[in-house]
Amino acid sequence: MELHLSPATERKLTELVRETGWTADELVQDAVHGFVDELSEVRDMLNSRYDELKSGRVQPISGDEIEAYFQEKSAAARRSKPRS
Repeated sequence: MELHLSPATERKLTELVRETGWTADELVQDAVHGFVDELSEVRDMLNSRYDELKSGRVQPISGDEIEAYFQEKSAAARRSKPRS
């Protein structure tokens, strides 16, 4: 597989090679492996949550409810903050 990097990314990779002693291939392999694993975990979690919503096991929360929750939480934190 051929990989094309922007000049800025290539400079960063070259610097990491100097700092770590790893080869560029090792660094890219490690980064891609970590990214693919993390992406797989996120996809599994999203699929699971979608299945829960679709089956009715969990109920969605509206954006307005979420916004109100965080506004109240923020206001409560400001009220409980000691004044200097």
